[in-house]
Amino acid sequence: MDKVILAKENGTDVSDMRTAYCDTLLELAEKDERIVALDADLMGAMGMKPFAKRFPARTVDCGIQEANMIGVACGLAVWGKIPFAHTFGPFCTRRACDQIFMSGAYNKANVKVVGSDPGITAAYNGGTHMPFEDMGIMRGIPTMTVVEPTDIVMLKDLLPQIADTYGMFYMRLVRKEVRKVYDEGSHFTIGKAAHLRDGSDVTIIASGYCVAEALDAARALQTQGVNARVLNMFTWKPLDEDAVLRAACETGAIVTAENHNVINGLGSAVSELLAKRHPAPVEMVGVQDEFGEVGPVSYLRERFGLTGADIAAAVRRALARKQQS
Repeated sequence: MDKVILAKENGTDVSDMRTAYCDTLLELAEKDERIVALDADLMGAMGMKPFAKRFPARTVDCGIQEANMIGVACGLAVWGKIPFAHTFGPFCTRRACDQIFMSGAYNKANVKVVGSDPGITAAYNGGTHMPFEDMGIMRGIPTMTVVEPTDIVMLKDLLPQIADTYGMFYMRLVRKEVRKVYDEGSHFTIGKAAHLRDGSDVTIIASGYCVAEALDAARALQTQGVNARVLNMFTWKPLDEDAVLRAACETGAIVTAENHNVINGLGSAVSELLAKRHPAPVEMVGVQDEFGEVGPVSYLRERFGLTGADIAAAVRRALARKQQS
């Protein structure tokens, strides 16, 4: 059963996501000898050297050969292994897309693809390394499950589920620090949205980096008399259709917030469902069909309009459209 325990404050967590990723995979690998880790010359960047030291025979650094890495992972899966294959988000989704599609999904393989530094969190690596389209690419591949853990607590809860569930996964993962959203003891179910805040006027459906910003927006809007529901849609595929439809029926207006291109992203997924089942005003906060650029996250969040203030402004637009309709 899902159990959401919100952190009292949404400050930066004391650890980082890559440490939690490595520590959790180590725990899983101690219990299951089928788990192997692959990387494309980023073992140090992803904090996976402790895994390689503990399990050298279950670690494969393929070098800067992302497509080959996915091929190796799919081959290992054929032999009954559970491979977790990591590289930066744009490289595993753009450079290795055909291998993920053909050797992975089409072949009904059991591979867990991990793309790090999503969206603006690529920061100083700039536009070439800044994936604003990765989740959209992956959700377009049949049988793929597409997830974006929000913070360390969620990551630690989701990784065992991903390891235990047969099939192709794409997990979008921040490498470094994130704002804390959940307290220990929280439990999540892949494919089910986490309900973070009740509200009757509008629903904010957020993912990843934008979840803490959505909570900031909801608190600010509360002081202005606007009661905003907040859902964390950490699974983009399969989308929690029941939660989206319930939100549309009960609040009558939706705002999506994502660290991703609004084209073929979370907003698109939500809008596709509502267009078929329950039309409602939808405003999308996200990257407006642009390439990334170099800069600190503090600058990029403003540059691409991903702040709590941007979400609050979108809520006001959605409410105006709701009133007109």
